Amino acid sequence: MSGGETMRAGVAPEPGGPEALRIETRPRPVPGPGEILVRIEAAGVNRPDLMQRQGHYPPPKGASDILGLEFSGTVEGAGEGASHFAPGSRVMALVAGGGYAEYATVHESNALPVPDGVSAAEAAAFPETAFTVWSNVFERARLQAGETLLVHGGTSGIGTTAIRFAVARGARAIATAGSPEKCVACLRLGADAAIDYRREDFVEAGRRLTDGRGPDVILDMVGGDYVARNIQLAATDGRIAQIAFQKGAKIPELDLMPLLLKRLTLTGSTLRARPVAMKAELACALEREILPHLARGELKPVIDRVFPFGEMAEAHRYLEAGDHIGKVVLQMR
Repeated sequence: MSGGETMRAGVAPEPGGPEALRIETRPRPVPGPGEILVRIEAAGVNRPDLMQRQGHYPPPKGASDILGLEFSGTVEGAGEGASHFAPGSRVMALVAGGGYAEYATVHESNALPVPDGVSAAEAAAFPETAFTVWSNVFERARLQAGETLLVHGGTSGIGTTAIRFAVARGARAIATAGSPEKCVACLRLGADAAIDYRREDFVEAGRRLTDGRGPDVILDMVGGDYVARNIQLAATDGRIAQIAFQKGAKIPELDLMPLLLKRLTLTGSTLRARPVAMKAELACALEREILPHLARGELKPVIDRVFPFGEMAEAHRYLEAGDHIGKVVLQMR
């Protein structure tokens, strides 16, 4: 660990591949009003980090250029008015940037307590996917017990979280994945069925698995031609939550008539640039609805690999390869 008032931090000074990542010495942040200073133990690695490194997803105005949207660690100090977490408390937090570092500040309302029995790596892998899934699947798309959720990319960090949250709350989950092995992993996580999208049309399979009705909610981060296919597949009064466009955001031709005929809701959102107060509301909901499960040893994040901080380029290469099942994490210490 760096001494004095400095710290190590992971940045991408110029856009590029994983080799563009650098560890720099930066000033240790000072907590402002309502903020806490956290000594970071682990940080989650997410696709938005890859996009930022490539120059496609710059941090919001005022946010740190240090990569990393989530972390876990120990509270070491607090700014004016911050009193929720005592020094020494273990926390996990969602941030707009700054997670790949030895220290970070975060508004205390965007941090959550780490339950006993949850490791630093597990805690670091929780916030980004949990906040995203809760916001999009349960608040915006209003998934209810007894309904069916279709999750695209079922073995991604988002996908594994969505499957487990849905099942825990009494819904049925169906997932798409890119290999027989990944389909088996989805079933082990609690999905009722898994569709190998490389071997089978997910629209036809989704209809068959829902007796022709279609899923009530679809969570999609693929975009491209999936947008039209999701609209074709969704049940009457279905809801489609769009959270990313890995295959592109521009669709040349899109028949929107089923949107009217089936009374569909198509919703989209991003998380990173939301105001602190909006993220605080999500944190409260997660603390109320999900943290009790976590404290009982349930719904722990699925972690594929943990890399030392000095190997963040290798962590990015691994995530980009797409062979992971669950989350990739950097261990800071």
